[in-house]
Amino acid sequence: MAALPAKLDLGQVRKRAKDLARAESVELSEAQFRIAREHGFPSWPKLQAYVRRSLEGAQHAYHADIDYYSERALGLLASADDGTPSARAAFDRHRQPLTRGGARTVVAREHGFTSWRGLREHVKTLTGSGEPFARAYRLVEARDVDGPAGLVDEFPELAHAVGTNGNDLLGMAGATCDERLSRVLLARGADPARGNAHGWTPLHQAAYSNLPLLTDLLLDAGAPLDVAARGDGGTPLVVALFWGNRTVAEKLARHGKAPRNLRVAAGLGDAELLDELVRPNGTLAPAAGAHREFYRPTAVSRSGARPATRPHPRRGAQLGRAQRPHRSPAHARGARREPRRRRLPRHRAQLGRGAGQGHGRADAAGAGRGRQPCRHVRRAEARRRHHGTAPGRPEQPPRRARGAHRRAGADRDARDGQWHSTPEGWAEACDSPAARELLARAR
Repeated sequence: MAALPAKLDLGQVRKRAKDLARAESVELSEAQFRIAREHGFPSWPKLQAYVRRSLEGAQHAYHADIDYYSERALGLLASADDGTPSARAAFDRHRQPLTRGGARTVVAREHGFTSWRGLREHVKTLTGSGEPFARAYRLVEARDVDGPAGLVDEFPELAHAVGTNGNDLLGMAGATCDERLSRVLLARGADPARGNAHGWTPLHQAAYSNLPLLTDLLLDAGAPLDVAARGDGGTPLVVALFWGNRTVAEKLARHGKAPRNLRVAAGLGDAELLDELVRPNGTLAPAAGAHREFYRPTAVSRSGARPATRPHPRRGAQLGRAQRPHRSPAHARGARREPRRRRLPRHRAQLGRGAGQGHGRADAAGAGRGRQPCRHVRRAEARRRHHGTAPGRPEQPPRRARGAHRRAGADRDARDGQWHSTPEGWAEACDSPAARELLARAR
């Protein structure tokens, strides 16, 4: 089977059909049909439409459910509202307002259709359309290593093609946690530096999923360490620290610590970086509070479009309202009746950042230099600060860090803004008896 040219050209495809018609002494329509079927398309018009959209740089649809695209439109709108440059650029490019209707129009036009209705009709026929990107996506989801390799060899443009909201096959391969798929795509020219509409790169995905082998593979291929996603400062290192993925965090830190702020210094327990950021008189260097806008996504999808909620550390279930520490079922039922707010409070108290990571030295140094133990922090950072033990990791001795905060005057009854629980409540929820005992003794 002849591969399509690496740079698609509608004229070349038409010439192939004419050459085949002459060589086989058949009608042109028959030759066109044969070429379309040879490449997996049900008809010549379907092949032409695919080539035309590819030449226009359109995104490729790959889910057969229109609701998926509705959710992606809302996710794009949320990122644009938060100031993500690539998401903002999409709205500016199509001159659409930051509304739900505008987001749908942007998603449709990014796929090469003038309206949402046009995209919906295309999605209805996607399964039997022979679209190479959709076929490649299904093979990646099935963890079929040989399938994507053969398909990319047949359609070389797939290595660089993007789907909905800028998600490419390399990012999707990372979401399967199968490094073999990523190796196949990198060998065929996939770009390890490309981010999706939210700025999420394959290295962000490896950091989120705690995949050290994939991290090494991407770093060797030249994946950047300082690209931000989901807000300024949302680098792969910050993502790994935020989700408690210590193995990947330490690996990334050996290649570079970006950004060099207090969030990273406390997460890594890096006393040297802390000395750089906190002056001897207790004042902070300007870099200490810079690049701290990373936020935790709240909906679910593949490849960083909205990373999934992590399981509850003790029960293995999703941490819903009724499962939050120190909240009764009645309280949870009442909370569900409250109107849904666009943003949850972004501040919590600071007790236990180093404790959650097991870094007593860094926390004690910070307290000794005048850092306020009850100083408020951004919501994304605060999730780690109340945790006595980071989710998904063995418990580490937290006593020195908690002792340093307690001696510095930390408020043991402070409640976080999102779950409304105390440090003792988080210690119980995270199944950290040593932390719970220490906090109880301090009363």
